[in-house]
Amino acid sequence: MKKIQVGFLLSYDYIKLKNSIPPVYKEADEIFIAVDKDLRTWSGATFEVDPAFYDWLKQIDVDNKITIYKDDFYVPTMSAIENDNRERHMLSLKMGIGNWLIQVDSDEYFLDFKNFVKDLRKYDHLLDNPEKNKVQFACFLINMFKYTDGGMLYVKVPTRGIMATTYPNYRVARNTRQRIIYTNNVLWHESLARTEQEIDFKLRNWGHNNEVDVDAFMEKWRTVNKSNYQSMRGFFYIQPEKWNELDFVEGNTIDEITKNFDGSKLLPSSFYIWKKNFGQWFKFLFK
Repeated sequence: MKKIQVGFLLSYDYIKLKNSIPPVYKEADEIFIAVDKDLRTWSGATFEVDPAFYDWLKQIDVDNKITIYKDDFYVPTMSAIENDNRERHMLSLKMGIGNWLIQVDSDEYFLDFKNFVKDLRKYDHLLDNPEKNKVQFACFLINMFKYTDGGMLYVKVPTRGIMATTYPNYRVARNTRQRIIYTNNVLWHESLARTEQEIDFKLRNWGHNNEVDVDAFMEKWRTVNKSNYQSMRGFFYIQPEKWNELDFVEGNTIDEITKNFDGSKLLPSSFYIWKKNFGQWFKFLFK
């Protein structure tokens, strides 16, 4: 046990797995890709998968680490977020309690997965009794907003992303609402840097679809560009002020954007990480 198990969810944006799987492949012990047996989203919409994608998986899986896990992940009487929680729980059971349960969404790309694994290994002892030691581990997401004018607009302040847990009692997507241990690891989150059609489909079919005014959000997304982003505010799709300001980096691919990006001023300090972790430790000390 105590393996580095990485899980992905295959859905309508499956093509983005070509960017999210390679950064974790070498350091993972096993990789599991969950896909609904009837190719349905959490809201019941259907999608298709090009057979060439599975050919690509076979080509990159040189160490035979990848398992395709098909199951019935859509329950019509459950809400989208309930189906989200359920699929993630079922996937973690497949990955095996007693291992590191890491779930990476298809549009999330680790910059240094090896370092994240190193941070997790400091806490291997928690997996001796994972049900007693219900702890989750967070990284920081740089949210990509829109490709435009030879570059990419991204949210100026990174957000927390819970990426791993010892025990998969998920309450809201990957969040178990247990103690969080923050790590100074970073991922690109290609959340909304998509085509207009892809974003519209995503917002109408993801776990929080009933919380979003899709039409109002899409109007702002269409309007913002390299020339006017500095004069606009409020870009999050549920509570706009949570993503208040954008910034711009040049590049037409993930590799080019990463090369041109200077994130040193955006990333949290060691003191900030220590403060967050102390607060979490104290909060759950008597729970």
